[in-house]
Amino acid sequence: MVVPADGRGGPEGPGRSEAPTVVMHTSPPGRIAIPAQSGPPEGPTLAWSADQWELAHQRVRLAGRAYVWLNLVEQRLRALVGEVLRPVYAPAHGEDWVTAAAGPAGEEWVYRAGAVREVSRRKGYLLDPADDDPLVFLTLPQLRELMVQHWPCFEPYVLDRREVELALDELEVARHVVSRNRSLSQTVLAQAERAAARLLTLLDGGTGGVPADVVEQLIAGRYADVVAVHADRVRLQRDLPVEDLLDGARRLDAVGIGLGMLCQNYTGKRLIRLATDGCRVRLLFLNPASSAVRRRERELGLGRGELARSIEMNIMHVRRVRARLRDQGGFEIRVFDETPRFTAYLVEGPRSVASAGGRRRSEGLGVVQPYLRRSRGIESPALVLRGGAGQLPGGQEAGLLEIYREEFEGVWADSRPVS
Repeated sequence: MVVPADGRGGPEGPGRSEAPTVVMHTSPPGRIAIPAQSGPPEGPTLAWSADQWELAHQRVRLAGRAYVWLNLVEQRLRALVGEVLRPVYAPAHGEDWVTAAAGPAGEEWVYRAGAVREVSRRKGYLLDPADDDPLVFLTLPQLRELMVQHWPCFEPYVLDRREVELALDELEVARHVVSRNRSLSQTVLAQAERAAARLLTLLDGGTGGVPADVVEQLIAGRYADVVAVHADRVRLQRDLPVEDLLDGARRLDAVGIGLGMLCQNYTGKRLIRLATDGCRVRLLFLNPASSAVRRRERELGLGRGELARSIEMNIMHVRRVRARLRDQGGFEIRVFDETPRFTAYLVEGPRSVASAGGRRRSEGLGVVQPYLRRSRGIESPALVLRGGAGQLPGGQEAGLLEIYREEFEGVWADSRPVS
């Protein structure tokens, strides 16, 4: 239907100015006619901006890391509950042993978990036959409830009930956020990671726990063996203090200009104790009398001899440490004359992991800092490397840690001992 608006025969009467024609869709009686729209419809923008994608990626990174820890804790607690309570209740109750263990207080959530299990069976969601188990369908709080109700059964295996419950309380915030896909803060993530690591250690009877950061291992499979990158040494030492880097070390190989991170942030007493406990130490300093020292001084704008004196002081410090050791052969100090390219602290820990060919080697941790022309070592970016198996998951070649180990051995072979 066309409604004229030019003043002829319309309600406006003659003499009115012309107005645009409004086209109406013909509608059956009883329906409202909707004006036809020309151009794109107005509404929400479907495409995300770059800032929105970045925010989403950040949320995914934080939530994904928390999920890995929560998943590991739930698997460990589920296995522990099964190992402790199944022999107690299964002989008398068979497959319904979880219901019997939950008792009247937990009867409702056990039946609810059983209903979810039946649906999963019917729809083919159980991809692994081992997952067709009542325990698999219990949540972390429900597993906790089983442990608390039967604490006398767990007491011989778990050290401290209060510590276990406190750690589980700290995990609850992260669990709720991750399960509902809400935004997770860095502070809550850090708290959840500490609580999860502590809890896994407690569930292992106070020993063992997580052999390495499980998330770092997942990242290492994709990004060689780089597990962390820090803009400078200050941020590095905030997240990985020297004490943590050298904790339980069985071997320490370090190369650099003056090895300030070791000599200035790790006391002589600690270094003596480390060597006395069996750690083999090899330290490589830049020769303070070499021409490379003067070139580095010019790059950094230092006075003549200033850097050389700093290196000499650090060498004197480690020589005093070596002099106080009974076995001085396990504490070697050398100097090299090549142009310095990086600082590296390569540590082998007490744990051993299987390598290709069936041999075993120590788990390794390394900190590497490249030298920048106008930046001191404390201002240079730092890479944290973790390795030890000689080959990464998925058949990838060995990562950066092995490369820097080879570099260290090459410089060590061309260096001179310090008496």
